Amino acid sequence: MEVGEHFRVTGGALKNWAIAQGQDSLAVAALWLVGLLILHVPCAPFWAALAAFLQFVPHLGAVLGMIGPVLAATIKFGDWEHPLDVLILYAIIVVIDGFFLQPYFMRRTAKIPILASIFTPIVLGLIWTGWGALLAAPLLAVLYAYKSRQKKVIRYAEPGGQAGASPKAETRRLNTGN
Repeated sequence: MEVGEHFRVTGGALKNWAIAQGQDSLAVAALWLVGLLILHVPCAPFWAALAAFLQFVPHLGAVLGMIGPVLAATIKFGDWEHPLDVLILYAIIVVIDGFFLQPYFMRRTAKIPILASIFTPIVLGLIWTGWGALLAAPLLAVLYAYKSRQKKVIRYAEPGGQAGASPKAETRRLNTGN
């Protein structure tokens, strides 16, 4: 495998991960916006947009996105119940995002199995304390891109494909009918 092909596979995998992360960020922003509007937290669209932006920072971004709405609810209402409601909203959003949205988008966009996208950050977080959890999703995207590429190479080497042909050359051959 040539160096250029490594860059193409890795770059494509990271692009797919970024697309999945962007879709996840928009979904989380929508959840925050609806929840904060229901709770009457001031500047709800701003806090939702900030949460979407911070969602690109794995694990830590969700916590940072929660601080502003909690402070806004505390200042506006002056009691402990409204900030507690925002914390409950945060917990609901984190569970929905961590167990449903993010695995779904990673499966759909980066072709990563749902269970792998749930458990790998936990395992890598335990093994490689902070960095493991932060880098788990992009590493998974790259790993599964190489795994997918390897399956294509093996499939093309079988009868019916051109032995030793690169996936790009084989795809070109199949598309042109030669």
